Amino acid sequence: MIMKTDLNEIKRIAGLKEDENWEFRSFLKGFDRKEIDIIEHKLYKDISSKIDCKTCGNCCKEVLPVLNQKDIKRLFRGLNLSIHNSKDRYLIEEENNEGFTFNKKPCPFLDNNMCSQYQYRPDDCRSYPHLHKNNFVSRLINVVGNIAICPIVFNVYEALKEQVWDNSELGESKGKIKTVKL
Repeated sequence: MIMKTDLNEIKRIAGLKEDENWEFRSFLKGFDRKEIDIIEHKLYKDISSKIDCKTCGNCCKEVLPVLNQKDIKRLFRGLNLSIHNSKDRYLIEEENNEGFTFNKKPCPFLDNNMCSQYQYRPDDCRSYPHLHKNNFVSRLINVVGNIAICPIVFNVYEALKEQVWDNSELGESKGKIKTVKL
């Protein structure tokens, strides 16, 4: 598989493959979650080691992270700003009351594709693109949503299709995956 890193190309291909990506999401629901996690984690480790997020920063341009109270305290303490005054300046409350998010895109702390408050960034930013987490299959709606945004997500999803979907034996095995060595 040839990795893609050009954001315009990734967005274009993701648009062309939107139906296919949703179909693959449904396909993955029929497989053993732990086996998918093992394959996906290996792909993520390999692919993320070859992509430098500092040259991209697209997540900071396109994604609004959810900040909890701990995130807010850490961020504004790092900025040496009062939480009360800064909350209104930078944040809005999430509609579902799960926390706060930045009030605009791109992130107000993005500077030359890098976070100017990196050591104080929210946990949601720290863990993006969330591919290191378990239960990949249960988070596929968010994964599919991030395919056009993050080169790592795009390449992991495409590689996962090659390893799982393109193997004709898998379609009939109903949950048994023949692992392909990277």
